[in-house]
Amino acid sequence: MTLTALAVLGLPFASFAAIALVRPLRQAGRLAGWLSIAAIACAFLGALVVWGSAPGTEALWGWIPGDEEPMVTVGVLLDDLSAAMLVLVTLVSLLVQVYSLAYLADEPAPSLGRYYAYQSLFAFSMLGLVLSPTFVQMFVFWELVGLCSYLLIGYWYDRPSAARAAVKAFWITKLGDVGFILGIVLLWGATGTFEFSELFELARSGQIPLAGLSLTMFLIYLGAVGKSAQFPLHVWLPDAMEGPTPVSALIHAATMVTAGVFMVTRTMPLFELVPGMLTLIAWVGAFTALLAATMACVESDIKRVLAYSTVSQLGYMMAAAGAGASAAAFFHLGTHGVFKALLFLGAGAVIHAVGTNDIFRMGGLFRMLPRTGTVFVIATLALAGVWPFAGFFSKEAVLAGVLHGHLAGPFVLLALTAFLTAFYMFRVVFIAFFGRPHDAHAHPHEAPPLMAVPLWILAGLTVGIGLRFVVHPLEGEHGPSWLAPLSLGLAAAGFVLAWATYQVRVVSAAMLAALFGPIDYMARRRYGLDALYAGLYRAFILGFSRLVGWVDRYLVDGVLNVLSAWTLRGGDMLRRMQSGQPQDYVYGVAFGVLLLFVWAQFWR
Repeated sequence: MTLTALAVLGLPFASFAAIALVRPLRQAGRLAGWLSIAAIACAFLGALVVWGSAPGTEALWGWIPGDEEPMVTVGVLLDDLSAAMLVLVTLVSLLVQVYSLAYLADEPAPSLGRYYAYQSLFAFSMLGLVLSPTFVQMFVFWELVGLCSYLLIGYWYDRPSAARAAVKAFWITKLGDVGFILGIVLLWGATGTFEFSELFELARSGQIPLAGLSLTMFLIYLGAVGKSAQFPLHVWLPDAMEGPTPVSALIHAATMVTAGVFMVTRTMPLFELVPGMLTLIAWVGAFTALLAATMACVESDIKRVLAYSTVSQLGYMMAAAGAGASAAAFFHLGTHGVFKALLFLGAGAVIHAVGTNDIFRMGGLFRMLPRTGTVFVIATLALAGVWPFAGFFSKEAVLAGVLHGHLAGPFVLLALTAFLTAFYMFRVVFIAFFGRPHDAHAHPHEAPPLMAVPLWILAGLTVGIGLRFVVHPLEGEHGPSWLAPLSLGLAAAGFVLAWATYQVRVVSAAMLAALFGPIDYMARRRYGLDALYAGLYRAFILGFSRLVGWVDRYLVDGVLNVLSAWTLRGGDMLRRMQSGQPQDYVYGVAFGVLLLFVWAQFWR
């Protein structure tokens, strides 16, 4: 299976290298797209083979030599966790790349070739991350994932908003990455190894020193806070919507934001050594889930609603991990990856049809786009946690895990978030698909086949995964008998409130805004966090760059300019000594000889 896993990893990289290095291929655009699609399709088939083979192998090769054995190794770690992630990453990447051929059909051919080169590199980076058997290899691919997200968020780099969003994502996630690498170094200093298998064995045998371990694991957790958009480093993710919608689907469903949850799940044996750290993770995750849900309730951009939804659901996953229910966290990561990709690609089909992201400029779309509307409603039901869709079972597992961890506070926050999730998602559905049409003369069209097929595949998976757990219920820890009715009741309450407010209009949106005045006011302004980060960026980053610029301009350049001016002036003075008269040169030589004679007499 090691060779198969290496093939899964190598195919997207080979596609990237071919598109990046072969100029005619890159210039061809759609040809580059089909090459990238073929590579990721073969990788998906390989991932299915690995997943179905009951993986449990590890292969290591020396990389950085040490005294007696390699200090750093690289290789492949195949277990149930990495095998499932291989399938999720390759499946979503494949569907997104097929979808992109139609969605970006109007892009110039060279630009499209560049897009598919980035897509292939993104898939390679995430696959390398999930297969990593060591912290060092994981960090290398971790940074590559960040690079690819920067390139794809800023794909339309000629748009100032996209360029700013890419830079914002880069800087915010780098804050977490600094903590991540410091934590890795501290852990290596305490244990002498970067390899997960050795670290987990040391953890099980109690050989990892507990002194300072809380700080070490907190720093490692900061990497997940940045990548998985946890409070307070969540502010980059909504702005990442400036990239193409297929990019948003990939980032939110299977690559960038899932990396942090995967890392925490992968290293759970280490986090379990510091229970206080797990409690912090649970509380931050639950708070992030609720905070992002409140902002989704007042957002009018359909993609930003889904972005805040992703932040909120990532909070669910982190809360479950912090409660010790890492299996539930990973289960929700997998189901969320399917229906969130469906939501984003469905939103892309809507935007492609109507030419706007504003839900208040849509309306009546279900009558005009019944197929797109159907798949969007299926994904909405799954996200809201409605039985028997996939999201119901994974969300129940998360809530049961938090309850089992005796974390009443995070459970209450997550339960309230479940209500808000149903509300803000059905708010989008009622306004965009069942509301009054904004433009009576508009004639939106259904998505072309290359966009429609991925939508229906994801919709089928969303329904099929749920039905699979209806037939074969989940094994393991179950919540109390009242948990499922409570969860469904909260989802129903959110649906009814959205229906009463935006469909039959028994309750007005103004009434709700007045009732929750301070929260509504702050949520519309993102609780001031974006303004705070912008101020800090201007004060420190830009201020420091201005200081460096002043030093470079007036000190470094100033000194060089003065020396240059003195050199030119001295040269000009020496040049005037060259009169061209022979007698002047004789006088000069005689004067020089006289000076040498005096000097020799003086030092005798």
